[in-house]
Amino acid sequence: MSAGDLQAHLATGATHVCHCWALVRRDGVTFGFTDHDRPIRFEGMEFMPERGLSARALASTTGLSVNNTEALGVLQSDAITEADIEAGRYDGAQVTTWLVQWDNPDARQVRFAGTLGEITRNSGGFQAELRGLTDALNQPQGRSYLTGCSAVLGDARCRFDLTDPAFSVEIAVDAVAEAQVFQFADLGLFNDRWFEGGMLEVLSGAAKGLNGVIKLDQAGQDMRAITLWQPIQASVGVGDQVRLIAGCDKRAETCREKFSNLINFQGFPDTPGDDWLVNVPRSDGGNSGGSLTR
Repeated sequence: MSAGDLQAHLATGATHVCHCWALVRRDGVTFGFTDHDRPIRFEGMEFMPERGLSARALASTTGLSVNNTEALGVLQSDAITEADIEAGRYDGAQVTTWLVQWDNPDARQVRFAGTLGEITRNSGGFQAELRGLTDALNQPQGRSYLTGCSAVLGDARCRFDLTDPAFSVEIAVDAVAEAQVFQFADLGLFNDRWFEGGMLEVLSGAAKGLNGVIKLDQAGQDMRAITLWQPIQASVGVGDQVRLIAGCDKRAETCREKFSNLINFQGFPDTPGDDWLVNVPRSDGGNSGGSLTR
């Protein structure tokens, strides 16, 4: 890739340039779009003109304010579909935009890199906010002093191994209601409520790649019912494979007794509560200076 070649081409005054967009979803599915009238290929991708994606002028600023623009497109069955948007498959997708010399794709320059923000749909089309790389710098940083753990189970701070078969299992769905209540006949090895607060990830079928947070894990006589806080936004059928991951309620006791991972606990369980702040001496002779928690 040569930005210098592109600049030399632009300096001639008679240019052959177009825009190309690469859209990479979190599940790895990639699409290429261009506003040229023919396909363009580079970096192992094919950028197609008939998929109907275009973008408004990029707005670049200095400082930490967010650089953003908007992408406009047409919903098509072979590219971006309303069902996939509704299911959340494009939430946080990575977007890269190039200015490309269409008769010499090696002469190109990245003009924008960021993620998809809010997406709205209307009359067979969609409009998506594009958020620049500086958007991440506006997110809250640092730690909060809370009694509960601030880590996510299995992340770099928690360090817990979620591949341990005692804490995750891949299993076929035996029954499902409204893509929210899933029933399984073969979860007897796990304690009741073991998966509450955990995750259900869909591994096969029309909803592959989607997931939900588990609200309830209830054992019945013959079946185990897993209820999500919100339905999966795609069809999940009997026989589809899912992965169930054990839940963590962020308490130090759970970290110690359920996961044996207290060394990586990221909370402050001994932080005094609000009642401690308004404690005053008492006249009943209980002010010995001894421990309040013995």
